[in-house]
Amino acid sequence: MKKSTLALAVAVAGIAQQVSAAGFIEDSKATLGLRNFYINTDNRDGHRGTSNSASKNAEWGQGFDLRFISGYTQGTVQFGVDAIGLYGVRLDSSHAEHGNYTGTASGGTVFPSDGNTAVNDFASLGVTGKVKISQTELKLGTLQPKLPVIVTNDGRLLPQTFQGGQITTNDIKDLTLVAGQIEKAKGRNSSNNENLSIASANASSNYSAGKFSNKFYYAGGDYKLTKDLTAQYYYGNLEDFYKQHFLGLTHNWAIGPGVLKSDLRYFNSSDDGKNGNTAAYYTSGNYQGFASGRGKVDNNLYSGLFLYTVAGHTFGGGYQVSNGSSDFPWLNQGDGSSAYITTDMQIQKFARAGERTWQARYAYDFAKVGVPGLTAGVVYLKGTDIDTVTSTRAELTGQSEWERDITVAYVIPEGPLKNLGVAWKNAMWRTDLANTRSQDENRLIVSYSLPLF
Repeated sequence: MKKSTLALAVAVAGIAQQVSAAGFIEDSKATLGLRNFYINTDNRDGHRGTSNSASKNAEWGQGFDLRFISGYTQGTVQFGVDAIGLYGVRLDSSHAEHGNYTGTASGGTVFPSDGNTAVNDFASLGVTGKVKISQTELKLGTLQPKLPVIVTNDGRLLPQTFQGGQITTNDIKDLTLVAGQIEKAKGRNSSNNENLSIASANASSNYSAGKFSNKFYYAGGDYKLTKDLTAQYYYGNLEDFYKQHFLGLTHNWAIGPGVLKSDLRYFNSSDDGKNGNTAAYYTSGNYQGFASGRGKVDNNLYSGLFLYTVAGHTFGGGYQVSNGSSDFPWLNQGDGSSAYITTDMQIQKFARAGERTWQARYAYDFAKVGVPGLTAGVVYLKGTDIDTVTSTRAELTGQSEWERDITVAYVIPEGPLKNLGVAWKNAMWRTDLANTRSQDENRLIVSYSLPLF
């Protein structure tokens, strides 16, 4: 019996004995999240060739996200169970604009694929058993971690989920410790749990079919040195692909009428197992001795982001350096994923080998002028010194890219339509990278969260 199945059985057995106990029922809650999502991506220049990018990708759908979070039974050892049900309905998607024109990918921009056409709908169900002793909690089943070495993506119609186990403890004052193991991932445009991989190794290539692992280990913690200063260390290991160490430091400093937030991050990533000696497991962006541009994981990423908030205004700036011979690695099955870096934007991540990126940000909260719930922001990033190759495999340095993202959002703060939100996200990305198409993208999102009990 799998560990997750066994844990769920134990949790259910414990709950069955104490289901009437105060806490399990009284502290339970359920919510229904509704998301109407439209995305339109315009691939600006170049031609499709053998790639999967048509001149335009556009899809529209309605998503339903039903969640149940139980309370805990009474006693020294407490039991509970959570569940998440996801359902997406296609409202519009053509063969040409699905985002999987050749039919070789697992899915399109938003929906899974039936050949090279979007399915009419897709759904999934996840259950999580949980056990708690004092301030230590064990969860087994469906997880959505948001940690420096593993981040759940929620940038489309439905969110990404993972399968595995995680233990979290807050028994020591000001210290949070986390450890876990992930075995499967379910993409944001998929109903199926799949094994884990990284960029370039996750798809067919000149070497072999995609390579995957079913073991990602992680551990680490957050320690509040003071009420305004938090230090972090985390470690992640995707078996046969990469090892990654993370150090982070965040600080809030009251300066004059506002607050300055500093966010410093450092990642050290290196090869693990077969990634060090087997071409099929290589990652993208390594050009030192690898004419194909695929090689071992070797990356050091440093970043600093500084945000000053005053009277509804937030002004920010940051800088990031991606050193080493490979691109920055993260869990990436090729179907859309997130990385815990300050440059993970609407279109690009700005973490290629050799890349230096600076960014500027501005945001405003209109509650300061009597319109609570209305916010707007803009981000601009410029990345230079990218290491890459030409179409003839000649090494090339000094390539660049930039992206500008605009977001306008409004959430009704009170009244009969409380929690109804509308958002528009516009992004423009330009690059001189070889064999790469620049993009413009718009997203329109209408969302609503309905508490059921």
